[in-house]
Amino acid sequence: MADGAAPLLPSNSGDRTGISQESSEPSFNKKKTPANFINDAIERYMDAAAGPTHLLLPTLAAFAWFFDAQQAFISIFSDASPPWHCTTSACTTSITPCNFPYSSWSYSLPRHVSTMSDFSLYCASPVLLGLPASAFFGGCLFGGLLLATIADSQLGRKKTLVLTTLFMSIASALTAFSPNVAVYATLRFVSGFARANIGTCAFILSSELVPRRRRDLISILNFFFYTIDRLPLPTRHCFQSPRWLLVKGRAEEAIETLKNLTFCEKQSFSDLKEIEITGAAENNIFSAASILCGKRWAVRRLAAITAVSFGVGMVYYGMPLNLGNLSADLYLSTALNAVAELPSSLAAFLIARWMKRRSSMVAFTTVSGICSIICTLMAGGGWSEMAVELASFFAACTACNVLIIYSVELFPTCVRNSAIAVVRLVIVLGGAVAPVMVAMGRQRRFLSFGVFGAVILFAGLFAGFLPETKGCGISDTMEEEEIKEIAARNAGP
Repeated sequence: MADGAAPLLPSNSGDRTGISQESSEPSFNKKKTPANFINDAIERYMDAAAGPTHLLLPTLAAFAWFFDAQQAFISIFSDASPPWHCTTSACTTSITPCNFPYSSWSYSLPRHVSTMSDFSLYCASPVLLGLPASAFFGGCLFGGLLLATIADSQLGRKKTLVLTTLFMSIASALTAFSPNVAVYATLRFVSGFARANIGTCAFILSSELVPRRRRDLISILNFFFYTIDRLPLPTRHCFQSPRWLLVKGRAEEAIETLKNLTFCEKQSFSDLKEIEITGAAENNIFSAASILCGKRWAVRRLAAITAVSFGVGMVYYGMPLNLGNLSADLYLSTALNAVAELPSSLAAFLIARWMKRRSSMVAFTTVSGICSIICTLMAGGGWSEMAVELASFFAACTACNVLIIYSVELFPTCVRNSAIAVVRLVIVLGGAVAPVMVAMGRQRRFLSFGVFGAVILFAGLFAGFLPETKGCGISDTMEEEEIKEIAARNAGP
């Protein structure tokens, strides 16, 4: 779709579609503020002091993606299909041993290397085989629904990040002692529940702690840490987002945070003290959700971006789980997929700098879908099959990275965490469906690779309904976003 497509924001004013004088979302009194927007005031201080040392704390916040990735992809190995061999003449070489007596075959590796052998699930139904992975993604869904607005409305980014990381760590450690598949799936659900907001909070907190010119770099660092998949450093030493503190009317705390971030202890920050926030007193757990749903343009943007998210999530999480259905070695193919995520982070960095978000999303989802469908026709294709799978996964990874950056730019600070939490929730919804499709694809290849490709192809088209955000600063209130959108529309193409 051309970049001149109509944005998902109506031009008329009113309580529901435009700028309302009685709107309940936080806004600011511009007469009392030397800078027109909170963003302008924050940017001036951050940009003036930005240097290598200024990136240390945002980088520390981004480290939380380490643990997030480990939990998301550990099922590749823990739930992998283990090798087996015949032990009697009643068994012959076959794709599956389930047609032979159980006493005629045996696992080639110790039973504990996979939940399929440890809990005797090899010949179980596809639903039961995909239960642990689906339980994890189901936990992510419920966690996203119940915890999405906490970081916007009450606890803020920092406290939410610390608490959810702690709870996920505890649940993950207990998973190792699961006596059966029911307990294992339950603990995976709890881990997913706690994990739901970790990546969202880490990304937004690190992005809001740096000036605009550093935001592309810190965004890519988030994706890089997610890719290399190690344990996180403690996040308790990070600072709260000064933007969120200002939107919540906590100017003194915002100023103290800025002093620590910019190392400008002698700076008075007098203009920030004059910012008067209206509506900041509304601080219940659902306040951010009500603000987000109260604007038709915001709901339309959210609907379009989540449609894209579902297709991207199905391929992004489904392809690594589907590696067992390829003819290549599982460990080698998993390593190559992990390596493919590194250049995808670089690609996202270049796109964020020089390319338009909307057209990039459509292009990468299309490439991923086509390559996934081609994989359906290449059973036993060896290295060529692996190359096409890698191309599909690379495109999906790049689309996922751009999707998160795009989401940050589409929604203002007062609802940003809630909106991106919904986006990530739908991404894992696609991931929750993927394990069942992978299990079914072991018998019929089209039900995995083919379905993945068709879904991401169709979902990517919804990106064409979103406004272009390249070169635009991020907003802090719904009112500010509306003013900027109307000004951009009046200025013409």
